[in-house]
Amino acid sequence: MARISKKRKEALAKIDAEKAYSLTDACSLVKEVSTTKFDASVDLCVRLGVDPRKANQMVRGTVALPHGTGKDIKVLVLCTPDKEEEATAAGADYVGLDDYIQKIKGGWTDIDVIITMPAVMGKVGALGRILGPRGLMPNPKTGTVTMDVAKAVTEVKAGKIDFKVDKYGIIHSSVAKASFESVKIEENANELLQTLIKMKPSSAKGTYIKSIYMSSTMSPSILIDAKSLIA
Repeated sequence: MARISKKRKEALAKIDAEKAYSLTDACSLVKEVSTTKFDASVDLCVRLGVDPRKANQMVRGTVALPHGTGKDIKVLVLCTPDKEEEATAAGADYVGLDDYIQKIKGGWTDIDVIITMPAVMGKVGALGRILGPRGLMPNPKTGTVTMDVAKAVTEVKAGKIDFKVDKYGIIHSSVAKASFESVKIEENANELLQTLIKMKPSSAKGTYIKSIYMSSTMSPSILIDAKSLIA
């Protein structure tokens, strides 16, 4: 059996595993139990009462976090030459088309988000086998296939994230950094949670938000009281 470190024991001692904490208390507590030497990510894990195999119960969308994610998001814009200047001005890290498509085919995926235009999706679609498994494939539903590439870049850089329920009915998402003030972690987390609540599929029966857990990188998880959020 793996030995539990001293810091892990101290973190576990601060959390009551049987208690469902308010979002406010959880956001304060997650800072206390984060002991990494680097700036840890704060993540939410939300289990939904949906069947992702049914198209009418798929929960997928985007949300703009009020205080951003705290991460330096690398954005690639695949566009026609007439859109390159505005994409660069908006803050895109990489801008181009054919050269970057060839680079991706060669195995390069050192980016976090790819934004493109409807006119070039024919070329981008050929990269599906590479980008799909990495969650990098542009999609109109997440706003990454658009004619207004500048707006899309600005939103992503400002903290817009996309989420999608997995095959087990769970949403996983980073919402902040442990260095954030607890109130900022709370506001970011609440923005995502309220968005999920509003997106409840009409065909989903029974309890929609089954459980919510918050954790930071390598920290124990904290159970959040879902009923208080819905109320």
